[in-house]
Amino acid sequence: MISSEVLSVHAAPDGVVSADEVRALVARACPATDYRGRSVLLIVPDATRTAPVDQFFRALHAQLGGETQRFDVMIALGTHQPMSESAIRERLGITAEERVSIYRGVEFVNHEWQNPDALQSLGTIPAAEISALSGGLFSMDVPVCVNRRLFEYDQIMIVGPVFPHEVVGFSGGNKYLFPGVSGPEVLNFFHWLGAVVTNPMIIGHKHTPVRKVVDRAGSMVTVPKLCFCLVVKGDQLAGAFAGSPESAWEEASELSRQLHITYRERPFHTILSCAPAMYDELWTGGKCMYKLEPVLADGGELIIYAPHITEISATHGALVESVGYHCRDYFLKQWDRFREMPWGTLAHSTHVRGIGTFEDGVERCRARVTLATRIPREICERINMGYRDPDTINVEDYADREDEGVLLVRKAGEMLYQLREPAAGASGVL
Repeated sequence: MISSEVLSVHAAPDGVVSADEVRALVARACPATDYRGRSVLLIVPDATRTAPVDQFFRALHAQLGGETQRFDVMIALGTHQPMSESAIRERLGITAEERVSIYRGVEFVNHEWQNPDALQSLGTIPAAEISALSGGLFSMDVPVCVNRRLFEYDQIMIVGPVFPHEVVGFSGGNKYLFPGVSGPEVLNFFHWLGAVVTNPMIIGHKHTPVRKVVDRAGSMVTVPKLCFCLVVKGDQLAGAFAGSPESAWEEASELSRQLHITYRERPFHTILSCAPAMYDELWTGGKCMYKLEPVLADGGELIIYAPHITEISATHGALVESVGYHCRDYFLKQWDRFREMPWGTLAHSTHVRGIGTFEDGVERCRARVTLATRIPREICERINMGYRDPDTINVEDYADREDEGVLLVRKAGEMLYQLREPAAGASGVL
């Protein structure tokens, strides 16, 4: 297919895209004869994203595996933890028996963002261009590195979902390259760029400064790219779009906007935000704050309820503990103190803590964020977060109380909640 063309399949209202429709879309987008003797790298997200990645992996392998010289899979981890062989099998929907039979020739690879030997430099986005892309917020050279294995293949294919996203606006497309399989410099930069703009001003918006940087970095990957952008409703496929990372994302994000944003008329003083099991540490469980901050009232409390979470992050925990969770201005107004910290860590901190001010040495956050996890009280207090023993919470006590200003979200982290008319206090304006 030509790169500017987008092929798509949509579910009927209240319906789902069937496995047969997935196979038909793959066959249209990837004529088998076009891949004879070629090598293909399939890039997919880890288990922290809801999507039928397994359906597309099986369909693509069935369509191309008999023609290609190589057909391998790379997990777009960003800075998340590597996946085990069994976890990758589960993500791809294959059994141990199938792994050593049908899929024995497929290599599974975890991205290694911290390993310089696994990365290749693509050059630098110059300061003048960064200034234009960021709307003048930053003017600095940004080095761009990506997993060097991408250049061992004739074709890159990306399969992943599109959701509202706190850093880039809507996930998907080139985001599975940056930060999915990128080096630390560019991912630290654009995460902090998103944090400076602030979550409420980014999330659920399409053409953000961060998306512009991500797409610019994506243009530096010269291997041919085909992207399948998926949009789910619940855990079912509602639509799929095949094309270039930019064009497929453009259409998928429109469907995501329709399906993944829930509007409320007024903010809530109490929100119980329940983290699903796929968020196994606070680094990812913080999404339970990001997607709900726009409907959290000034002075209100958001409780991240996650009895299964025991740590901040296996990778980033020590850094987060040293910094704590603070609003953006806490860092910006003490920049000489924090500029040498990884900017991605600072961005995570501000996204979880939310909007606030820092004046005359005093931080005032717009609302409270409380952790009802297995992270001990003393650590919660040290990192500037509230603490609740999760065993004292009965989820049903929060149900059906929206008229009282209490919101229960049973599976938080992917659906975005916004006010139909945004409250002035919820603004993230610079």
